[in-house]
Amino acid sequence: MADVKTAAARPSASHAGKPKNSNNFMLNLLIVVACVVVGYLIWKFVMGNGSNFQDAEKMHAKEGNFLGLMYQGGFVVPILLATLLTLISFVVERTLTVFKAKGKVDGGEFVRKVQYHLANKNIDAAISECDKQAGSVGNVMRAGLLKYRDMTTNHDLTTDQKVMNIQKEIEEATALEVPMLEKNLVFLSTIASCATLLGLFGTVLGMIRSFSALGASGGGGDATALAQGISEALINTALGISTSFIAIVSYNFFTTIIDGVTYGIDESGFTLTQSFATYYK
Repeated sequence: MADVKTAAARPSASHAGKPKNSNNFMLNLLIVVACVVVGYLIWKFVMGNGSNFQDAEKMHAKEGNFLGLMYQGGFVVPILLATLLTLISFVVERTLTVFKAKGKVDGGEFVRKVQYHLANKNIDAAISECDKQAGSVGNVMRAGLLKYRDMTTNHDLTTDQKVMNIQKEIEEATALEVPMLEKNLVFLSTIASCATLLGLFGTVLGMIRSFSALGASGGGGDATALAQGISEALINTALGISTSFIAIVSYNFFTTIIDGVTYGIDESGFTLTQSFATYYK
């Protein structure tokens, strides 16, 4: 999470933006590739372990053996496993980032404390509250308060110009904080859609196998092949839907928290500009 300390720090941060974005992309790509590899290894060597099956051909899972049953879902299963692992990875990453951005003090309580200190013209105490908050709202408020303090000793600008400078400082700090909150949510929204489609793809392949077995037997029906195809279809459906469900719930959970943080940032900006206009006319 970006730590907004002084206005002077921002130009160098902007120059460092592209390498940082490049590093984030490579890290995300590495996570996805690692999840694909781990998903395949789990399917091949854990679910496909011979002890999970009644026969060496791995056609019949032991009764009640869930791993062997999942293995019979076919090659779509490791893809869905990789999708699920990727989802879990980014849920953990977003949890750590978003809850850190939320800060140690509730946004509403924090803004009220800052308002109290500003009403008493104790700007340093207000800045101290920002350090205690230690979240995105505190970072933005701190950047605004530093400019706020500078404007109180500036006698060359009008009140409106000073307020505009404070507002600009807040907008620049917000531009650093908000992208960090929303980063990687696209993975959750993408997985929410793609997991269901992958599950349906596996379902279709399983049904094709079932009807192919039925047709090859002349309508008499090869019970083993027919059951295996239906099993493959249902396994992929269940795995795809469950992954999609987790992704949708996670996405909505994080966006709700981010909306609350964003509201706190907007409220802090309004507080600073209104306070300055009131106490430093």
